[in-house]
Amino acid sequence: MEREAAVDLLRGLVSIPSPSGQEGQASAWLVEQMRRAGFSRAYLDPVSNAVGELGPADAARVMVLLGHIDTVPGHIPVRVEDGPQGPVLYGRGSVDAKGPLAAFVAGAARLGPAWAEEARVRLVVVGAVEEESATSRGARAIRDRFNGTQEPVPAACVVGEPSGGSRLTLGYKGRLLVGVEAAQAMAHTAGPDAGVATVPVDIWNRLTAWADAFNRDRPRAFQQLQPSLRHICTWLDEAMQERVEARMGLRLPPDFPVDRLATHLLEWAGERMAADQVPTLPAPLGTLDARPVELTVAGSRGRLVLRLQGYEPAWRSPRNSPLVRAFLGAIRQVKGTRPAFVVKTGTSDMNVVGPAWRCPILAYGPGDSTLDHTPNEHLSLEEYWQAVQVLETALRRVVEQLPPMPAQLP
Repeated sequence: MEREAAVDLLRGLVSIPSPSGQEGQASAWLVEQMRRAGFSRAYLDPVSNAVGELGPADAARVMVLLGHIDTVPGHIPVRVEDGPQGPVLYGRGSVDAKGPLAAFVAGAARLGPAWAEEARVRLVVVGAVEEESATSRGARAIRDRFNGTQEPVPAACVVGEPSGGSRLTLGYKGRLLVGVEAAQAMAHTAGPDAGVATVPVDIWNRLTAWADAFNRDRPRAFQQLQPSLRHICTWLDEAMQERVEARMGLRLPPDFPVDRLATHLLEWAGERMAADQVPTLPAPLGTLDARPVELTVAGSRGRLVLRLQGYEPAWRSPRNSPLVRAFLGAIRQVKGTRPAFVVKTGTSDMNVVGPAWRCPILAYGPGDSTLDHTPNEHLSLEEYWQAVQVLETALRRVVEQLPPMPAQLP
């Protein structure tokens, strides 16, 4: 696949809207493109991930290129315009993360099935669904499929995210989403009782104070607990109950005591609602696989539901692995620049598969991540094409260094 065809692939993929939960058309289109590009096998899996494979289906060594095909909402007219360093493609998902996914497909197509057969490696390219939502449904399906029982645990994995063409992303912070819903009897605002809107505000204030104490000796953002207040809304229901709903997001550092914080949240809720008893977590959050946990706290001041969901632990990979070395050499060879490492304060599908596979893993892809989710999202076509070549070169290099058998589950 040469540059013109690779750019056409990118533009075609960006032109098909695919917000989380509505990826079907884009996934089917990408499967057809992989078939035309000569992939050994290309198909939609049971959750509508677009999957393309090169090499023997029974190869002992498996490498997964895990991109995502969904985007956040928002329409940006797809067009190519001149930029300071050449043409750029505008469109939702051009950076996050259809650019990296298209680079995966194009780089794999340049390698071709004959290369994979000779190397006795099975290269699996995935356009995963629902990465931009808390479910990460596509990545979870791939993680559970390549679990060492159904199919081999991958020997290496590259996650498709915009690192910039000369950088490798080695880690992502974790995440926990906290919902607070409360109700209390309607009262006059001049009375002694605090309004229902103060319920999540009180919990938020306790949370930020706890985070400040936790972060006191942690100067780097990647090591800090970062809370954000995302939504708060009040209303009066037909039963004359004052109601409030709030959502908070927590970015979690490595080795964060998430269950201890969840216990504190329940304690704070119990104090605010003047409850005699508060529930306990039914199980450690890490065992619940992002399923929502709803816990009710009732007291003399009303009723509160605490909802915990979307939990992902932070993950950070070492700098010294065959995969990292292969990409460092490829970046130097293709771009002639000095590679750099980065860790991100957001999350990605690396958080889903990293703890399960424990294989060499990094994130790579073209694009400026400061443009993620913005109305100005665009990608340099020169950077994209160089990323295709970096991927091709790195994959050739890493196959020579990978062990003959796949990594094993701990």
